[in-house]
Amino acid sequence: MRVLVQRVSQAAVEVEGRTVGRIGPGMLLLVGVEASDGDSDIDWLVEKLVKLRIFPDEAGVMNRSLLDRGGEALAVSQFTLFASYRKGNRPSWSRAAAGELSRPLFERFVTQLSQRLGRPVPTGVFGADMQVQLTNDGPVTLWLDSRAPE
Repeated sequence: MRVLVQRVSQAAVEVEGRTVGRIGPGMLLLVGVEASDGDSDIDWLVEKLVKLRIFPDEAGVMNRSLLDRGGEALAVSQFTLFASYRKGNRPSWSRAAAGELSRPLFERFVTQLSQRLGRPVPTGVFGADMQVQLTNDGPVTLWLDSRAPE
């Protein structure tokens, strides 16, 4: 699994002109699922995300986590995180898991993240054409890949 993390002061996702998810300060998570992903990938990512120290402390140093701050998370499924550009200029999505596999994994990711945070994690609508609005705070943008943990 891959997650593009953006520290935000606010974020929202709309489908057909209707807001389906909205948060204040926290993390916008764009989540991609690969066909070979499973529970261990979810476990690693959830633990990393809730403990990732990207929020400022009293001295302005990035030393606080989502758990420390009581911040929110908004998760949006995004198969395009597994784009390949090896052949020509049109991206290939062959590494992205098909919907029948990625949807339950994404839903388990959201459920587990909600449990760890002790609050609901709003989402977009799986497979829909979505418009995501955000105010990137910092800006802080990070890339997490469960197959290349750093």
